[in-house]
Amino acid sequence: MSDGPGAAPPAVVIGEALTDVLVDSGGRRRGLPGGSPANVALGLGRLGHPVRFATRIGRDTNGDQLRRRLRDGGVLLAPGSVTERPTSTATALLDGSGSAAYDFDIAWAPSRQAVETVRTGPPAHLHTGSIATALPPGADAVFDAVGRAQESATTSYDPNLRPALLGPPGRERARVEQLVEVSDVVKASAEDLDWLYPGQGAERAAQRWATAGPAMVVLTLGDRGARAWWRHGSYRVPPVPVRVADTVGAGDAFMSCLVSSLLRAGLLGGSPACREALAAATDAALLPPPIVAALSLASRAAALTCGREGADPPTRKELTSLF
Repeated sequence: MSDGPGAAPPAVVIGEALTDVLVDSGGRRRGLPGGSPANVALGLGRLGHPVRFATRIGRDTNGDQLRRRLRDGGVLLAPGSVTERPTSTATALLDGSGSAAYDFDIAWAPSRQAVETVRTGPPAHLHTGSIATALPPGADAVFDAVGRAQESATTSYDPNLRPALLGPPGRERARVEQLVEVSDVVKASAEDLDWLYPGQGAERAAQRWATAGPAMVVLTLGDRGARAWWRHGSYRVPPVPVRVADTVGAGDAFMSCLVSSLLRAGLLGGSPACREALAAATDAALLPPPIVAALSLASRAAALTCGREGADPPTRKELTSLF
C-alpha cells in the first residue's frame, strides 16, 4: 500500500444509515446494514481511522444491527445519533448481473447535537453525500456543517443520487453544484451525472466540475474502472477484474479508500498545509505517484466489495494481503 507512516488522521462522516433489504432475481430477501455515508464511515474505520459518524438510527432491530456493525468496525456514533423513530430502509432489487435498483422508506432529520459533531475534535476531514445532502429537512443542516468544517478540515462529497427520492434533475442541480464547489475531493458515478445532466455526457460534466472548486473529481465507471479529473488534466484508472456478487457499496468502498490514502499521504487533513499540498499536487499536467496509487487502491477496494454480498468494505489487512 502507498500509505505513509504515522497514526491515521481522524475523520467525521455525516449522513444516513439504513438497512438494505436485498431482493435477488429469484425473489429472496435479506436485510443488511447500509447507507452510503454509513458505508464510508465503516470503510474508514476498517482502514484504521478514528471515525465519528453523525447520523439517525432507531432503537429497533435494524438499528441494533447497524450500531453493532459500526462499533465493530471502529466507528463512534456522534451523540444524538440514536432516536426513537424507526431505522430507515432501502429495498435493493438486484438483477442477474448484481446491479441494484432501490425503493426507499427513509426520513432524514438528524438532531442538532449529532450535526454539531463537526465542531468537536476537530476532525482532519469531513465526508458527506447521498440522501443526507438532498433530503429535507436535514440536507440544509448538512450543508451548513460542510461550510463550518472548511475552517479546520478538508472535505469530500459523493452525490450518490437516488432519483426515486428527488425532484427533476434541473431542480437538484443547484444543490449538488453548491456542494461540489465547496469540496476538496468529489466522487460521482456515471449514473449520477447522466441523470443530473441528461444528454451532456458524464465525462464532460465531471471535467467541468473539476474547474468549479474541487482539487480533484473522480468518476466511477463500473467495470470500465474510473477516471479522475483535475484542473490541468485527467487520468484513467484501470478496472480490477472480479467475479461480481453484487455492486452494493462498491462506490462507497472506493470513496473511503481514496480518502484514507489521501489522508495518510498528507494530501487531506486538518491543517492549511494539507489543502495546500493537494492543490500543489493537482497543479500540473500529471498526477503525482501518491494520488495515482490512492486511485489504484480505491479501485481494488471497490472490486473486493463487488466480490461479496452487500456493502462490505475491506479492512486494511485485506487490501494488503489480497493485492
